[in-house]
Amino acid sequence: MPNVPPSVVPSARTGQPPVAGQLVAGQLVDAEADAQPTPVPTPAATPLGRLVLGGSLVLIAFNLRPVFSSLSALLPEVMLSAGLSTATASILTTLPVLCLGMFAPLAPGLARRVGAERVLLGALLLIAIGSGLRGFGTVPALFAGTFFAGFAIALGNVLLPGLVKRDFASRAALMTGLYTMALCAGAACAAGFTVPIQRLIGGSWAGALAVWAIPAVIVLLLWVPQSLRTQGGHQTVSHRIEGLWRDPLAWQITLFMGLQSALAYIVFGWLAPILRERGMDAASAGFVVSVSVMVQVVTCLLVPHLAMRGRDQRLICVVLPTVALIGLLGFLFAPLWTVWFWAVVQGIGQGGLIAIAMMLIVLRSPDARVASHLSGMVQGVGYLIAATGPLLVGLLHGWMGSFTSSAIFFVLLWAGAAFCGWGAGRATHVNVSVREHRARTEEQGR
Repeated sequence: MPNVPPSVVPSARTGQPPVAGQLVAGQLVDAEADAQPTPVPTPAATPLGRLVLGGSLVLIAFNLRPVFSSLSALLPEVMLSAGLSTATASILTTLPVLCLGMFAPLAPGLARRVGAERVLLGALLLIAIGSGLRGFGTVPALFAGTFFAGFAIALGNVLLPGLVKRDFASRAALMTGLYTMALCAGAACAAGFTVPIQRLIGGSWAGALAVWAIPAVIVLLLWVPQSLRTQGGHQTVSHRIEGLWRDPLAWQITLFMGLQSALAYIVFGWLAPILRERGMDAASAGFVVSVSVMVQVVTCLLVPHLAMRGRDQRLICVVLPTVALIGLLGFLFAPLWTVWFWAVVQGIGQGGLIAIAMMLIVLRSPDARVASHLSGMVQGVGYLIAATGPLLVGLLHGWMGSFTSSAIFFVLLWAGAAFCGWGAGRATHVNVSVREHRARTEEQGR
């Protein structure tokens, strides 16, 4: 597998931007960039094989988000039927985000042992099992299913971007766009269609949650023969990155990622209940979330180009969280008939935040190896920080009896994201040392 081309890692010091397509593709960080021997692309010799491979990768991306937004649409019914307190419901909505932070660091090591394709095969199986377990409708099944799916999504989040870049190096920009659209489409479909599905199957919220195992099973069947043809695994890390965890810039990027992700998962977990508390019906609330998420696709694809027009990214790292905050406050306090406008505003801000957070990992890294390690730090710690977002929104609602109290918390998240974004947006690189791994050096000496 080729490493990220140097042109995809633009120099923050020289300010020389890559071409447009490379900018979009530069949002994808290859978690296996430091693996030796270099992993080879997934076998797909014929045009049909390439089409099936590309479609499979896009469908895998689709399955990485329904677990978050499907539960949100039905959360009041789930709480009432299963007897969940607000605190317990808060933990349930937080659990998959917590899994992202806890288990993302395991993904590169698993890929080196058995190959990224086979790790993704196991992840798809766990997503299908987890989604199916939630269909039993009991509290233990809800938590177990959410945990399994969250663990699987953590692996997919880390490994899938590298596979997209490796297997379609000559079409990286196109595949990055499709990958981004699939992620958003998975979240939007789950938010918008879970309530109609519940009504279609006779009012069973458990059955509506379990339906989202079906797309995972479909792509699982497509992926089995492709993943088993690979010869991945048995790799080692070729270099050691020193000083990353002590670097202030690396921590600013990590905190920016965590705080903006907290806003994103608040939208996934609590926006529908917020709107329903204000008097909107369940189906409409779900569609508002769906619209907001799909708007994110546009800014996800546009922001990389806009971000490279200035000398650095400080201004855009402050403007985007401000736009996202305005949208959230509109959901809380503006007249309900304006909610669709606020869905677009919040989607513009949140989609841009996702894009710039991923871009910063690449822009602040001197090469692909450092970007891989910085990505591990940013995702591992960042998602643990992000988990506090949906947790505290739920707890505040339980304590205060209303979602309006969350407004202060939203402002605090915005202030933190803007402050860290201003630092992370500076045109410089993380200060690290890249050293050849000792084990590999000794082996070559023998």
